[in-house]
Amino acid sequence: MPMDGLTLGFIARELAEKLQDGRIEKVTQPEKDMLVLLVRAQGKNYKLLLSAAPSFARVHITNASYQNPQDAPMFCMLMRKHLQGGRLTCLEQLGGDRLLRLVIENRDELGDSAPRELYLELMGRHSNLTLVMNGKIVDAIRHVSGDMSRVRQALPGLPFVLPPEQDKIDPAQLTPENLFARLSLLSGPLDKALAASIRGLSPVAARELAFRATGLQKADIKDFDLQQLSQVIAAFMEKLHRMGPPTAQLNGDQLIADILPFPYLSLDTDLQRPYPSLSLALDDFYFGRDRRERMNQKSASLKRLIKNILERDEKKLALQEEELTASARMEEYRIAGELLTAQSYLVPRGADKVQLQNFYDEKGGMMEIELDVALNPAQNAQKYFKRYRKAKAAQDIAKEQKEKTLAEIELLEQALFDLEESETENDLSDVRKVLEEHGLVRAPGGKKKVKQPESAPMRFAAPDGTEIVVGKNSAQNDRVTGSARGNETWLHAKDMPGSHVIIRSESASPEAMQTALKLAAWYSKGKGVSVPVDYTLRKFVKKPGGSPAGFVIYTHQKTVVVSATEGEIAAIKRL
Repeated sequence: MPMDGLTLGFIARELAEKLQDGRIEKVTQPEKDMLVLLVRAQGKNYKLLLSAAPSFARVHITNASYQNPQDAPMFCMLMRKHLQGGRLTCLEQLGGDRLLRLVIENRDELGDSAPRELYLELMGRHSNLTLVMNGKIVDAIRHVSGDMSRVRQALPGLPFVLPPEQDKIDPAQLTPENLFARLSLLSGPLDKALAASIRGLSPVAARELAFRATGLQKADIKDFDLQQLSQVIAAFMEKLHRMGPPTAQLNGDQLIADILPFPYLSLDTDLQRPYPSLSLALDDFYFGRDRRERMNQKSASLKRLIKNILERDEKKLALQEEELTASARMEEYRIAGELLTAQSYLVPRGADKVQLQNFYDEKGGMMEIELDVALNPAQNAQKYFKRYRKAKAAQDIAKEQKEKTLAEIELLEQALFDLEESETENDLSDVRKVLEEHGLVRAPGGKKKVKQPESAPMRFAAPDGTEIVVGKNSAQNDRVTGSARGNETWLHAKDMPGSHVIIRSESASPEAMQTALKLAAWYSKGKGVSVPVDYTLRKFVKKPGGSPAGFVIYTHQKTVVVSATEGEIAAIKRL
C-alpha cells in the first residue's frame, strides 16, 4: 500500500503547506472510521480526509463527495464540539513513521484558548484516530480495551501514550555514521537491510533507495564498501523532501496500481504518470477501492440472503421440471380413454391389457393399453380420462409455478448484479426496496425509517461531449428509461442482468454509440467479455403494467457483440 512512512512524510509536508493556520469550518463522519474536516485556508476550502480504515488508512485532501449518515455519530458530535471553529496550527509526521499529529487551537467552555491534539495512526488493523487534551484521551474513533490490548489502550479519560518506537533510524536523524553502524551488523539483500534500518520504508521504497544508491535491481551488502554506501544513501535522504513530482504507477490495463511520492527509477518509468499533487493521486487511487470494499461489507448480509433464496428457488425449479416431465404422458392417458371408448367391443372380458388400433397415429399403428381387470372397458376408459384431467391440472399448476419461479430467479440475479454496482447507501436501499416490494425480504421493523433521498445513476461523457446515463440498479433503470426522450438511444446487454443505458442525444454520434456500447457491456453480468448488446430507440421500449422494477420489452433492436476492459471504462469521463 502506498501510505508508508515515506509517503506520509511527503503528504504531511504538502498538507502543512496548504492548510497551516487554516480554520476548521465543518466536521463530518461519513464512515465509522473516517473523519472529514472542511478547512478554510489561504482563501480556499479544502476537505481533509482522515481515515483509520484497516485496509485503507490514509490522510489527504479529497475532492470526492461522501454521503453522511442521517444522524451524526457521537464521535462526530464530540469532534465538532472540540474542533469546529478551531485553527490548525501544526500538522507533522512523528519520527518518520506512520503517525501524524495535528494541533488545533480552539476555545473551551470558559472561552480560554486550549490546544487539541489529533493523532492519526496508519497501522493497518491497528489504525486509529485519537483526540487528546492535556495528555488525556478525549475519545478515539476505535476504542481499544484492556481485553483487546495489554500494551496500549485507547479509551476516553486514559493517558495518551504514543505507539512504541521501532528500533530503526528516524530519517530526520539519519547520518552516514549511524547508518553504517546499522548496516555493518546485517547481511543479505541491501533493500531488506535498509527496510530493517530506516523507519517508514515499505519494501517498494527500500528497493528504490537501494537502486538509487547502487544502480542495481538486486544488490547485496557484501558487494559494497559500506562506509561509502552509507554516505551516498545519507546524501540522498537529505535531499529526499525535494524529490518530485508525485507519480501514479500504472498496470498493464493503464489503471493505477500504486502511488509513489516521486518517480521510482527501479520501476518501469513508461508506466508512471505524474500528478500535480500527492493528495490528488491518493484520492484517485483510494476512492474507488475504499468505496467498493465498504459497499461489499454493507451488502454482505443482503447478498447472503439473496443467494439463499436463489438456491431455494433453483431447487424448487428442479422439482417443477420433474412435475412437468411426469405430466408429459397425459396425452397418452387421453388417447387411451378415447380408444377404449370407441373400441370397447374389442376388449376381451377380464383382460389385463389390450392392443387397439390408434387412429391418432398417422401410420395407423397399434397402441397397447393396460387395463384394470376389476373394471369393464367403459370404467377403464373413465379411469384414463381421470388420470388425464389430473395430469393436465398438475401441468397447468407446474407451468404457472415455473413461470413465477423463473421470474423470481431473474429478479434475484438482477439484485445480485445491482449490489455489485452499488456505490452509496441509497443504491443499497434501492435494491432492498425492490426485494421488499416482491415479498422476498422483510422490511426492517422498529421506528419508522426516514425516507432516503433518491439515488442517482452514473453519468458519463462521450469523447464528443454527449452525455450518457447508466442505471446502477433496477429502480434506477426504471427512472433512467422512463425519463428518456423517444428518439434517444436505449442500450442493454442481451439476455442477462445489466444496466439500462441512455445516450442523451436524438442523433447519437459514432463516438457516443461506441462509448455507450462499452458501458452497456461492462455494466452487465458479462463484465465486458464478448457481451451481446441490444440497442434501439427509447420509443420502442415498453414497460408492461405490473412488471417488476427494471423489466421492459422492446422491438426494432439491433445487436452488437462488444468487449470492454476496466482500463477503457476508467478512461471515460464521469460527470
